[in-house]
Amino acid sequence: MDNRVVHSNPNVMHGTAVFIGTRVPARSLWDYLEAGYSLDEYLDQFPTVRREHAMWLIKQANKRLSEPTIEPVASEIAT
Repeated sequence: MDNRVVHSNPNVMHGTAVFIGTRVPARSLWDYLEAGYSLDEYLDQFPTVRREHAMWLIKQANKRLSEPTIEPVASEIAT
């Protein structure tokens, strides 16, 4: 699958990142999930968003959150 599932274009939704082929802001997925809705409920509300695109975005976020973070050096913590 093409991993470009979200894009931004100044002529579409004022440059807001949207799911490719739609005018649905990618942020709306997080808003729905945060509000307690399921992925199926989200997809029912936004039928132009493909399930595999939403899943790809969720997996990418999980991957980013799972990456190790750089811990500050002790000298940077001391005040």
